[in-house]
Amino acid sequence: MNTNNHQEFVGKLEKLYGAFDPEIKRFAKASNSEISRKLGYSDAQFSRLINSSATEGEYARAIQNTNRILKLLELESALKTAKEKQQNGANPSPKKNTTLLYAVITLLALSTAFFIYKSVNFKHEIVGSEETRDDMLKWSFETPFVNPFIELDDLPADCSYPCYKYQGKWELKQPYKIPFFREQNGFHYVATEVNMYARCMSEKSAEGNIIEAYEYQRHEIWYDKRELPIDSFMVAGFQGQLTETYQNQHFEDDNNFVKLAVIHTFFRNEFNLDSGGIERSGKVIGRDVDFVSERELKGEFSSEKLMLDAMTQVNAIITNRLEDFSRPISCDFAALPKDDYNLVIEGDEISFDCEMTTSRFAIDYTKTYVLKDQFIKNTCVPDNTL
Repeated sequence: MNTNNHQEFVGKLEKLYGAFDPEIKRFAKASNSEISRKLGYSDAQFSRLINSSATEGEYARAIQNTNRILKLLELESALKTAKEKQQNGANPSPKKNTTLLYAVITLLALSTAFFIYKSVNFKHEIVGSEETRDDMLKWSFETPFVNPFIELDDLPADCSYPCYKYQGKWELKQPYKIPFFREQNGFHYVATEVNMYARCMSEKSAEGNIIEAYEYQRHEIWYDKRELPIDSFMVAGFQGQLTETYQNQHFEDDNNFVKLAVIHTFFRNEFNLDSGGIERSGKVIGRDVDFVSERELKGEFSSEKLMLDAMTQVNAIITNRLEDFSRPISCDFAALPKDDYNLVIEGDEISFDCEMTTSRFAIDYTKTYVLKDQFIKNTCVPDNTL
């Protein structure tokens, strides 16, 4: 029984939800279901935490989450006080206001990066775990305690703030593939999933033309047992251009291909909006790998030697070639989804034509984001009384 951890966890929650009754396992100001939803836990997880039956690791994460909430509330309270003083003329300079706002956002970014960051010294883990790697990212943008988005009331009176309709959750429209250019043929990098949360970066741009977006990416490494050369997947006469047939191919339906590993990547983007389109820049902030188990792979290879050789090659890719995928991205400007930013809606797309270079060999690919959950769905109405 984790008595000390349980007491510390309950004590911190009492600051948020009032006194805890140990007999009925309830807090004074909210039901357990309501609290679990706000904290991002399932009812079963929260039940273990308040009944002193959770693991030491679960308590450690829960206490860290609660500490972060309390700190955010403290900073938000200070920000509210600063705003009130500014409105009353007691603090005519917006400097303190801006500093506090930036502190809240910085805390969010740092806490998110800390919890999602995985060492580049990759671990041998087995695909099939129920753990989802973007839980912390979801928590940072989808719980009531954290609101990193600009709201309607925060917009300027003339509504001139292009990024406000881009805020929310974006996903990858469709998977894309990139063959590895290396000494041995047969290895492919497949992007299967993206969850990206975008917000207006008000602390960097008062004009509302810069978006910061934290992105979880799920990629898979596949092996082609035929080891076809990379030219087999390129358009003849157009170096770097992949064929449509290759991009539309489903490796999981082809017995020649074997999935060897899953790569989890966290990426920080900046998007710059202007009348000519959208510029994308960014870099990797964390990455790790899950390997498919040898027990599962043995049935995919004709001999154990071939299987072990393929896994050796994957380790070499992870050690060396993935460094190429950590370099700053190289993408052309994307077209604006709508000429009038006020008309951006869920379902709109942003499509980037990009170039990935491995071993000095450049390969073109297209990455398209779809807006799935827009934060501000209503259109800003200018204040004509000013």
